[in-house]
Amino acid sequence: MELSVQYLRNASSEETKERIAANLSNFAYEPYKYIFLRHLNVLELFLDCIMKPSEKLIQFDVGGICNSCGDPANAAVITQCNGILLIIKCLSSHYAIAALCYLCDESNQDDVLKPKVVNIVKRYAASSSVRVSFSNLAQAFLDKHVP
Repeated sequence: MELSVQYLRNASSEETKERIAANLSNFAYEPYKYIFLRHLNVLELFLDCIMKPSEKLIQFDVGGICNSCGDPANAAVITQCNGILLIIKCLSSHYAIAALCYLCDESNQDDVLKPKVVNIVKRYAASSSVRVSFSNLAQAFLDKHVP
């Protein structure tokens, strides 16, 4: 995993970055690897890559955040690095909505449940032009966090 992090930081090819980000995102799905993700600053790397212009790279990185943020220590790293604001910029991804669902708690619900965010999620929940699973996830977010 450490080599993957170094390769992602130094890769010049978008395709290479995307492939490595996809692999790291898959690693983030496995709870026993969470400590390695934190030790190698992979969560911060995911957040940095969200700002890149590559749609695929953004999807993989938001997926990695989503896969790892169910863990309280990972969620703390993500929120301390202004991850909520970055994730909100990616709301067209179902991973972003799932990540916000995990991250939303009493300490940051004002950041997560801004009217702009709630309105976007409501549109996805009511939309027939998105995948049913995406619409259902948006509705689950609303059911859980919006009174």
